[in-house]
This record gives sequence, C-alpha cells and structure tokens, in this order.
Amino acid sequence: MKGTEHFKQTIKAFLDNKAANDELFAQSYNKPHKNLDACVTYVLNWVQGTGCCGFSDEEIYGRCIHYFDEDHIDIGKEIQCNVVVNHHVELTDEEKAEARQKAIRQYQEEEIQKMKNRSKKAKPTTTQTNAAPTLFDF
Repeated sequence: MKGTEHFKQTIKAFLDNKAANDELFAQSYNKPHKNLDACVTYVLNWVQGTGCCGFSDEEIYGRCIHYFDEDHIDIGKEIQCNVVVNHHVELTDEEKAEARQKAIRQYQEEEIQKMKNRSKKAKPTTTQTNAAPTLFDF
C-alpha cells in the first residue's frame, strides 16, 4: 500500500469509531488476519477497477467495512498512488484566536514595510549640466 498516510489515518479513524459504536463490526475489525494496510490496498484496487476518480466518503467507508466483514477476499496487488482526502478541520477557539493574531501581526508588518519602502525612495535630484542654451532659455 502506497496511498497517502493521511488517507490511511482517515480510514483508521472511521473504522476505530465504527468499532467502538458497533459490537458486531468490532468483532470483524479485530480479526487477526485482517489489517489496515490490506484494507487500503483493497480499496485502492476497487477504486482503480471502477475507472472513476472521485468517490463519496460513504462509498469508500463501505468498501472498508466490506473488507473487514468478508473472511475470504482478494485484496489485489499493491498500488503506488497519491490519494486526495477532502476533510473539514475544526479549530478550537484558542487556535482561531491565535491564527487571527498571527494574521494581524503579518498584516501590520507588511504595512510597516510598505511605509519604510516609500520613505526610502530617493527623490530624483536634478543635476546642473553645462549644456548649451536653447531658444527656450532666453
């Protein structure tokens, strides 16, 4: 299994939660000949076999449950790929406040830098050259 580690951890979190809340599934989940790497390999082979590129969480989780429920299942060969996992990250109030303060500091630093750059710009100085007078000089 060469899927992304985040994909694997997302699957594991779902299965752990499912096993904690479903005694029947917990028995299947704890079978000694079943493991997470083989489950992910099975899912990746199933995905490849469909020819589709995007799936809902329920479709993938359903395949994972199917893997653990079936005693004799062909998982297929290992697949080297990258998997994109869409998920929503919930920040705590403390993390939100910290991110906000960081953004404010960054904005302030950028504005200070802009002001410094404006004052550093040298005003063009005119130099007197010994040029011949023109008609406009008279």
